[in-house]
Amino acid sequence: MEYKENILGYEDYCRLRESVGWLNFSKVQAEKSLNNSVYTVVALKDNQAVGMGRLIGDGMYYMIVDVVVQPACQKMGIGSRIIDMINEYVERETPGGGRSSIQLIAEKGKETFYEKRGFKTIPHEFCGSGMRKITHKEI
Repeated sequence: MEYKENILGYEDYCRLRESVGWLNFSKVQAEKSLNNSVYTVVALKDNQAVGMGRLIGDGMYYMIVDVVVQPACQKMGIGSRIIDMINEYVERETPGGGRSSIQLIAEKGKETFYEKRGFKTIPHEFCGSGMRKITHKEI
């Protein structure tokens, strides 16, 4: 398995999302989001993308989004390596004396995967419930 940073393209992004049954966004949104990501990781097997992870953020607060491993390649440590690389990036980018917060929304049933990597389920002693809102716009 080979891991590459900051090469995630639109076609691989959409194909990997579809491989796990996720809906895609419009091409305009996806391309803008990919261009504005602070860091991406792509796992390649035989020169084909089989996994990805994307990080967005402002240097203090980060959010891990779009962590996907193709179903045929799951349970091979690919997702773990992607999360490790994202964590290593944030650690490198956090200045001495600084601190960074990494957040994510786990897919239902995948919480344990992230807990094993140091993430805490919300709510906990410092944070209330995570929340989200979806906006749809008709053509």
